[in-house]
Amino acid sequence: MTLLNAINFFESLKTESSNKSEIKVYTQFIEILKKLENRAFTTDDIQSIETELDSLKLNSNPDNRKKFFKNALSKFETYLKDTFSLTSQGYYTNLSVTLGMLFGVIAGILIGERFERSLGISVGICMGLFIGALIGRRKDAQAKEAGNVL
Repeated sequence: MTLLNAINFFESLKTESSNKSEIKVYTQFIEILKKLENRAFTTDDIQSIETELDSLKLNSNPDNRKKFFKNALSKFETYLKDTFSLTSQGYYTNLSVTLGMLFGVIAGILIGERFERSLGISVGICMGLFIGALIGRRKDAQAKEAGNVL
């Protein structure tokens, strides 16, 4: 499936559907495909992307369309990240904030043993969130400078 065919396919699905969450998945797919279309890829890279689109079996008629296409979008984004180091905007920020909060809870429990437990956990979460956001924004800025953001 070519990039243009995939865009047209998702545009038609978008017009057919009335489910907002389903339309959101189609829109995300369309945005990624349009950004890929505007990038300078070699013919081998384009062939590789089109092969990946074929392997997702987008033309199948699943029972739960939202779940199927959401999984396909996730697989496609993972493929783009692994193969071309392309990430979506805010990818590293989201990842770092999540990890920061996780480690913040752990640190909060450890701090909470010395002081009041609920205070330690809340301070740990806040610090983890803050540090994770800083690290993630920095990594997102580096990815944007390198031109690896869709």
